[in-house]
Amino acid sequence: MAEKAMRNAKGARTESPTAIFLAILYVPVDETPGPFVFQAFGPSDLLHLASRQLGRSQAASWFSPNSDARRGSRRRRRSRMDAPQACAPSGSDLELALARCRALHGRLEASPDLPRRPALRSLLRLVAAELRFLASLRPASGGPAAPLSSNLPHLAALHLLLTHPAVRSPSRLAPHPGVDFACAFRGRPAWALVSASNPARLAWLPRGGLRARVAAVLKAARAAPPATRPEKLLLVFARGVGADIALGLAEFFGATETDLLLEFIGLSEDEEEGWLGVSFHPSEEMRSFRAFEIDAVEGASVALPVPPVPPETLVAEGSGEELTLGLEGGFSSFVGKMKMESRELVNVDSTALVAVVSGISNGGVGKLMAVPEAETRARFKCNYKFVMDQAQSELQSPILVELGKAVDGKQCIICETVNSEFKEIVSMCGGPEEKARARMLLKQLTIVSDSPSVRMMDLPTTRKLAMKNKIVFGTGDHWCAPTLTANMGFVRAVSQTGMPLLTIEHRPRALIGF
Repeated sequence: MAEKAMRNAKGARTESPTAIFLAILYVPVDETPGPFVFQAFGPSDLLHLASRQLGRSQAASWFSPNSDARRGSRRRRRSRMDAPQACAPSGSDLELALARCRALHGRLEASPDLPRRPALRSLLRLVAAELRFLASLRPASGGPAAPLSSNLPHLAALHLLLTHPAVRSPSRLAPHPGVDFACAFRGRPAWALVSASNPARLAWLPRGGLRARVAAVLKAARAAPPATRPEKLLLVFARGVGADIALGLAEFFGATETDLLLEFIGLSEDEEEGWLGVSFHPSEEMRSFRAFEIDAVEGASVALPVPPVPPETLVAEGSGEELTLGLEGGFSSFVGKMKMESRELVNVDSTALVAVVSGISNGGVGKLMAVPEAETRARFKCNYKFVMDQAQSELQSPILVELGKAVDGKQCIICETVNSEFKEIVSMCGGPEEKARARMLLKQLTIVSDSPSVRMMDLPTTRKLAMKNKIVFGTGDHWCAPTLTANMGFVRAVSQTGMPLLTIEHRPRALIGF
């Protein structure tokens, strides 16, 4: 087909840029296995090519610059421009949409997570663009009003999902075709697909229907490299979904419905006469959400076993023998929050262990400040400002309170690499009290072998993605545990690859030799 078109085009006259452009687009469609043909054709050649696929009348109406159909379409466009009120939204609908868009924009701007989450920053730009679009519209005056067409419902649904407690480490928006964002959903890698469409308008079986779209995303997920391959697809319908769609998802893809309101249910502190109070504080808009999970890889729903607890740690836990050696206070409270028997895990790296035992975190700020400045500068040299900034931060907000919330009721694990690195750091830089706290802390931790996940090891090893860090964070990923860390440089480097990684950020602390 392409060769014939080229022969016919040798003597053809190129009459318009439109004809040239459409020729470039059309020729490869008809002859897919052949090479792309970048050849200029005249309108008659285009009609000849198109008529084989569309028929003469359709080809003329689409391609011929002088056809009656083209002139008619131009007249219709001019008539719509002459009467903008016929397709303008009502004033009340426009005002309501503007108010909602401004409110969403304000919530995003005030979010404390905005600097750390690229997805929220991207969403803020999209909401700002939508606000400008809505502000440019003029309400209908006199004539019939048309329904307001806006992306605001989808943007609002994205905001609710991105700020949901079960959604962690979201990627940038639209990382893959058909995917709104990648994240860690309830601890596991997932691709999120969000729909804010009217349930009555969702189709299942047509070529462009929901089944085909989900199948395409599922195929892409299973073909993705290990580093960015999700374990699940998360389908969220902000306005609900019909029974036929829910049944189709279950039968065709093995989808299971999940309740997004679980994270909003908590136990109240008031217990009286055997009654247990339950608090329930979801967003009103989220009550209509329905969500479904689809396994993208085999075994995604199989839970890993809990690491075995070493016998010596069972004896040491709760004994309090070393807590009488000047290790009371915030450190004692922190250690008491960890539960060796818990099935919920937290992976702890060296930065977090150092922060727990540091003299700065354990009442040593006053003693540090009492040392003459010259002596302190001589001790810490180029790290003087770094250490003093940490001391000021500790006075404003004690870090053990922050870390205690992260490990409360959970089993803390460390890999062998962290265990050896932490011991070396403490032996070189720690003071007597810091060394005593380190010995006590290690007895409360479960040491697991270095076992980085496949997806973490699939990342290239670079200066920012060092092998040691890949082992530490990858071991946490293997055990489905967030990593408690102050190493945000590595976390940002992983995020830039598009891989969602579960982490808990904390402020850094240094050993001061006390």
